Amino acid sequence: MRKVEVVPHNPQWQDAFVKEKQHILQALGNNVVAIHHIGSTAIPHIYAKPIIDLLVEVKEIAKADQCNLSMEVLGYEAMGEFGIPSRRYFRKNNAAGVRTHHVHTFEVGNPEVEKHLAFRDYMISHLAYAQQYSDLKRELARKYPHDIDSYMDGKHGFIQQMNEKAAKWRELQKTS
Repeated sequence: MRKVEVVPHNPQWQDAFVKEKQHILQALGNNVVAIHHIGSTAIPHIYAKPIIDLLVEVKEIAKADQCNLSMEVLGYEAMGEFGIPSRRYFRKNNAAGVRTHHVHTFEVGNPEVEKHLAFRDYMISHLAYAQQYSDLKRELARKYPHDIDSYMDGKHGFIQQMNEKAAKWRELQKTS
């Protein structure tokens, strides 16, 4: 059972993202359109599980399946859609078995891409909400130190609220 751990923001997470991005570009090849740093490690000043989340936009999602072996060489486990239709999900642990990276791969234009990017950008631009999220995660990690499902369930309502706010905010930005 994995321990639920949230830690203070680490500025080195951005460097870890940049480094891993290069490896993933090589593994997925010319199908890649863009690679984004998402998740809590991409939001400055908040507590996060020390796992780098990468969102990869590809031209054709079916071609991502052809790269499973290349991703496995990098230490990733290919998980298929893993609960989100049209996604290809990969996860990576270090030598000690501790999770270090998640890769969420979507075809360009999939609404999940915009949802993830809007959430990240909204949190970065709205520090009070980011702090609420940070506090919630710390509380849930204390309450459920060995129960990742309860930790995730505890965040769900807040994330849904923020996704709605972020989508409206993003629309307002486009019209400004």
